[in-house]
Formats: sequence, structure tokens, C-alpha cells
Amino acid sequence: MHFVLTPLGSAGDVYPFLWIGSQLAERGHAVTVVTSSRFEPEVRGARLAFRALGAPEEYERLTRHPDLWHPTRAIRLVGGVAGAATGDLFDAIAEVTRGKPAVLVGSLLSLGTRLAREKLGLPLATVHLQPACFVSVHETPVLFAGLEWFTRLPRPLKRLALALPNPMDRSMRRGVAAACRREGIAAPRSVVRDWIHSPDLVLGLFPEWFAAPQPDWPASTHLTGFPLADQRDLFPIRPELRAFLDAGPPPVVITAGSAMRQGENFFAAAIGACGQLGRRMVIATSHPEQVARPLPANAFLAEYAPFGVLLPGTAAFLNHGGIGTVSQGLGAGVPQLILPMSHDQPDNANRLRRLGTGDFLYRRDWTPDRIAARLDLLMRSRDVRAACETAAARCREARAAEIVVAQLERLAQLERLAPVPSTPPGRASRSSWASRRTAGDR
Repeated sequence: MHFVLTPLGSAGDVYPFLWIGSQLAERGHAVTVVTSSRFEPEVRGARLAFRALGAPEEYERLTRHPDLWHPTRAIRLVGGVAGAATGDLFDAIAEVTRGKPAVLVGSLLSLGTRLAREKLGLPLATVHLQPACFVSVHETPVLFAGLEWFTRLPRPLKRLALALPNPMDRSMRRGVAAACRREGIAAPRSVVRDWIHSPDLVLGLFPEWFAAPQPDWPASTHLTGFPLADQRDLFPIRPELRAFLDAGPPPVVITAGSAMRQGENFFAAAIGACGQLGRRMVIATSHPEQVARPLPANAFLAEYAPFGVLLPGTAAFLNHGGIGTVSQGLGAGVPQLILPMSHDQPDNANRLRRLGTGDFLYRRDWTPDRIAARLDLLMRSRDVRAACETAAARCREARAAEIVVAQLERLAQLERLAPVPSTPPGRASRSSWASRRTAGDR
């Protein structure tokens, strides 16, 4: 079977799909990855077919945008970019499938993949990397920093609030509506409520002990466990970093994520905190210009290091709270201090605190003194260390690859959906999510 994977986002969003693609390729399936041309080397390095979406400068422009990590404006920015890409992504999928059977595997932001399901009749698996994608009135994710109080409201109040138009929906709608109109497909009334979960299959790439399924999650949802994909085969640890690790006590690892281009304050506060504690540190960033020079004598700057190899045995992990980064910390069994900014980071940070494996500080508390005090408590706590060891053992017991492949191969065996016939511009056609019974409805 031909699987077409369509991840949109940063390395943390793309690498889990390369892991999925590699698992499928090992089973003899054909795999094509449609994503930003920024990731062509990684896709081809994983020996998967590649189809570029957009020019490299588009990815660079987005990662440099001042709103990308803003606590509230980020969601509008990312939603607008995803909506605008709907038509181009649909065209890319149509080109690589060429009317032949295929299974689509899309992410939260790959809205053109959902359009391809509706128009071309191809089954679709939506892959959600983080629990924040499942907005529930039961266990409600912390969608913005400081909004923990909202999660404690009575369910009727949360239901009313979540039914209101939201910023991401508004920013996505224009691009989605234009692409649907071009293809003669009725646009969803709400992109977020009607389109981001496939009726055929939804995979949550995290375990139940991290986020338990809720009664109002899609019925087609299956949780797999963390993929813990770190591209170690493509980017091994450099000998200089290995020598640094072997030359002294376990360091604190610091990172703000692969797409962070505005992390000067983040790194300055984190490095200052480790300096106060007298801790050696490894600073991992793809954009080293954010880190002030000269570096402390006990610091090593790494532009990339596979966390699955780097983290085990280190003293602590000070990071931004992206789900891929957090899961690597859990798999390595190290205490984590999260400095969350936006997107899914506040929710992931709150879940770590509930697990007892880490803690977090919001931006207003990013001072070396406060970070040092909280980090020291985490590293000294026997309870935290025990919780980290439990989480690492659970990660080792997971069967994520087995579950993912089994679910996707099951989806491939379903009969092909009936494409929706095109309609003249201005006339609405009934969308297939409303007019067909699907695997999730049976």
C-alpha cells in the first residue's frame, strides 16, 4: 500500500512522521512524505520518497516571525499559515497519488489532507502528537499559559465557552474555504470542530498514563505511546560532545526547540541559573546566535544532539515543553523544568507537574534566581527521581511502533471511500464527512 504522510510544522512535528514512515517502509509499504522543503535531507536520509511543499525561505520566514512564540498571537499566526497551505497541500497529494489507492496520514495543521479525503475518497488517519489537540470539557487542556483556572470550571460553563468562535478557527477558515470552493467541496462550519480529527482513524502518539482518553474525544481515537524519535542515525553525537560528557559530573541539558529563533532571554536566564548552581551544561540549539558569548567555561554548545542518546544519565532537562522534547525527557528518566511559552507547551508542563516528574515557570518568573531555586529542588527530590524512573520504565514497556503500524494497516484494508463529485462554483456539495458512513461511525 502507498502511504502519504503530510506533517506540517517544526522538526518536532516532522520527525515523528519520519519514524512512522520508517516503520511502514520496513513492512514493505511505499511511503511518500509531503512537507516543507526544509526537511528534504531528513526525509531522504530516512530513505522515504519526498515531495516538497513550499520553498525553504517560507519556513525561515515563519520561524523568524515575532508572533510565533507569543502566548496568544501564535495560534492565529500558525492557523493562518495552515489555512493558506490547504490548496497547495491538496495539489501535492493529488500529484503523488495520481488517482491510485493510498492511505493519507496527516497532522493537526495539514488541512489539505482532510480536503483530499473529502474530494478524492482516500482514507485518512489524523496523527496528534500532543493531548492539547483534544479539547475536552472533562479534562480540559491548558490552552494558554496561566489558564489553569479555566480547566476547573463546571462543565456546562466550559462547554459554552468552547462552543464560541476561537482564534485558530478564524485564522484557518479563509484558506480552507477558498480551497474547498475551488474543489467543489462544502467547507466545514468550524475547521477545528469538524475537520482536525479524521472520522476514519485518530492516533494519539502519547500514552494513556500521560493523558487518559476522555468521553468526548473522537470515537476513532487510539493511543500508541511516545514514538521517542530523535533521528540519531542521521545526527549522531559529535566526538567533542561525547568528550565533554565524559570529562565531568552529569550536566543540565538546555534547549528551547528546533524552531526557536527568539530565545535570547530563555537561554540567558537558563544559563545564569546553571551558573549559580555551579552546574555543567549542554546548550542544544539549531540557532546558536541566540546564545550570548563568551560561553561559561563549564558549558558546551551543540547545534544538534539526539536526546535519546544525550539525556540518559544527565542531571536535569531544562526545556520549552514541546511534546517531542518532553517525551524524550520522560523516556530518559530525568527531572524536567519547563519554561513554556505558547502552543501545547503550557499543557505539557502542567501534565509533567501532575506526574511528579518536573515543574514549570511561566515567562514572568524567568530569572536566574527563580530558575535556579526550582531546578535545585527538582534535582534534590527523591520523589521526583522516583517518578522519573517510573515514567522511563513505562516508556520502555510501550509498543508504540507495533500499535501505529497495526492501526494504519487496518485502515488500508478498508474499502475506498466514494469521492465527492465536483459542483459548479457557488453551489454547495454535501461534504463526505456528513454524507458517508466511515470507519469511525460504524
